[in-house]
Amino acid sequence: MAAALDEDYQRAGFGGRLAFGSRPALLVVDVVMAYLDPASPLYAQGFVDALPHIEDLAAAARELDVPVIFTGVRYGAAGRDGGLFFRKVPALRCFLEGSPLGAFAPSLQPAAGEVVVIKQYASAFFGTSLAATLTAARIDSVLVTGFSTSGCVRATALDALQHGFAPFVVREACGERDPRPQEANLFDLQAKYAEVVTAAQARRLLGGRSAGGN
Repeated sequence: MAAALDEDYQRAGFGGRLAFGSRPALLVVDVVMAYLDPASPLYAQGFVDALPHIEDLAAAARELDVPVIFTGVRYGAAGRDGGLFFRKVPALRCFLEGSPLGAFAPSLQPAAGEVVVIKQYASAFFGTSLAATLTAARIDSVLVTGFSTSGCVRATALDALQHGFAPFVVREACGERDPRPQEANLFDLQAKYAEVVTAAQARRLLGGRSAGGN
């Protein structure tokens, strides 16, 4: 079934290839306690499983002097700055200002000088300075990691493409509530909007800065 689906998409003209550039950045999307604390309504094991892979990639990027950019979510009083998104997803109350669930994972904190983008919507680009920051640094491609694959990771990867930064989504370094939306979204991202690579491939790309997604 999977092979037939792949062939169908290829015949239809999906699944072209994006080149990995010479000036990448690593995006760490919303790796915060709301997804990692068992007491949180957003918690799931899939997020916990992804965390070590994100940590490894962040360490590799820092060693190679590749920019690491963190995103988080924060809402003001009553979530008014979250608009319809806040109304649609009541669990976003986890990110009201002052909530400990909005804190970054203790094992993966922004280092001194690293950019932190605070957002109110799914995409790390929507309503933020991220595109300008990447452009000013002459970044040409982004490795996308974080939480969740079907939500903020997907939205960020799509907007990266639309802003001209080649997105490379790292399979094991993206967490999701359930394997079904995980696989469905990774399939669709690969077909239309991004390159989906393994953590091992991502480390090779960081080390080699070579073109191609393999």
